[in-house]
Amino acid sequence: MSFENNKRIAKNTLMLYMRMLLTMTVSLYTVRIVLNTLGVENYGIYNVVGGFVTMLSFLNSSMASSTYRFLSFEIGRKDLTQFTRVFSMSVNIHFIIALIIFILAETVGLWFVNTQLIIPAERLVAANWVYQFSILAFVVNIVSAPYNAVIIVHERMNVFAWVSIVDVSLKLLMVFMLQLSGFDKLRFYAIMMFGVALIIQIIYRIYCSRNFPESKYSFFWHKPLFKTLTSYASWNLWGHVAGVTYDQGVNVLLNIFFGPAVNAARGIAYQAQGAINGFTQNFQMAMNPQIIKSFASNDLKYMHQLIFHGAKYSFFLLFALSLPILLETENILKLWLKIVPEYTVIFTQLVIINALINSISGPLMTAAQASGKIKLYQGMVGGLLLLILPISYLFLKLGFSPQVTLYISISFSIVAFFTRLIIVSNLVQIKVKDFLLNVLLKAIIVCFVAIILPMSICLIIEESLYSLIIVGLTSIISTIGTIYLIGLNKNEKDYFLQAVKKAGQRLFKK
Repeated sequence: MSFENNKRIAKNTLMLYMRMLLTMTVSLYTVRIVLNTLGVENYGIYNVVGGFVTMLSFLNSSMASSTYRFLSFEIGRKDLTQFTRVFSMSVNIHFIIALIIFILAETVGLWFVNTQLIIPAERLVAANWVYQFSILAFVVNIVSAPYNAVIIVHERMNVFAWVSIVDVSLKLLMVFMLQLSGFDKLRFYAIMMFGVALIIQIIYRIYCSRNFPESKYSFFWHKPLFKTLTSYASWNLWGHVAGVTYDQGVNVLLNIFFGPAVNAARGIAYQAQGAINGFTQNFQMAMNPQIIKSFASNDLKYMHQLIFHGAKYSFFLLFALSLPILLETENILKLWLKIVPEYTVIFTQLVIINALINSISGPLMTAAQASGKIKLYQGMVGGLLLLILPISYLFLKLGFSPQVTLYISISFSIVAFFTRLIIVSNLVQIKVKDFLLNVLLKAIIVCFVAIILPMSICLIIEESLYSLIIVGLTSIISTIGTIYLIGLNKNEKDYFLQAVKKAGQRLFKK
């Protein structure tokens, strides 16, 4: 059984990687064109206004996590009748959430955008266009969340790959239209982003209705199930409030203290981080359903194996992609963007370091969700993350530079990791010592050893396209070699060699 599950995870991961390669390539290209077309100020306005709408996502995110967990659990128990009930009730709840968020956005949110954010007076009307279409796109995504969850729990990752082709094609077309349009470019960009979001969610909904009979919505209301879903979501709510607050809340703080240009720099940094972090997220997306299903079927041994491997491989994968970017950040940004706003380099480096720390925590988060006992977990971890915003405000008020917010975030990410590990170890019987020795220690050693050679070359060679190529190749070779020699145990090395051998045989036969 575990062999078939591992095979499915590998297949789904491959499909998601193909998706990520395509989306990353187009996204990096479109960011460059959009930044140069809109300009730094307009790009910063879009980032902070659109990001402010995202601050309201805590309601939706908490319920989406609840939906995903309970649908996965019912699949693990092979109870399709209950699956249909959970799905229909989730759709009802998401409609209610969409209505609540719409009301909040058009009252408190509208007041905040027009009175508290630092936006040039002549761009305030355009900023309101961005705000309104960001709300519409957000509402569309909310009501479609249960359908996305259905695709993930059925592990149809190829669907995400194919729909991504449509998504990036539309966004590429959007970029060319943006350049040709005589209409206000910031407004036009907001309208087109909403249009793309609407089309993509319609595709997902049609696919679910045609391929999964159990996901066809029919009105169903069951008070005990409503309480179960919302009770679980209420504890998730605390964690998602914390996540959104320290992410978008800090973005708003930076706007108030430094203006939209710093928001543009932060937005670019997160675009770069998202491009490489997507590989890890895709790997974890392919693995997460199996973690929840194995818990539902009481196969804890396999669940522990998935958590350990998922945490270690997620870090190794992200580190292999991150190292050349961390060493050649300024060089890469100049080649990528042409216009590089101030603080973009340091923001990018710190955001990637923070992502590396959090990559190890991904499977632990899923394990906590699988257990269903999330009160202590969300209370402790969410409480820690909520402290980032007031502490960031204090340091900015004292006159520190904007990058101090990321130093604070990194510090709390480290504390949150150890907190997660201790709590999850009690929830699903993981041995903390084994995790620290087999995952964290190996990750730290691989980092220190792999960085020696490429950093030495980086310090010697003057910055240029040539140095970027040499440092990049050296980083990849050094990282892969170190991971194989130090990061993998004997069984993992044997499995890796067999996989390479089989791939070589297939290639040779062709």
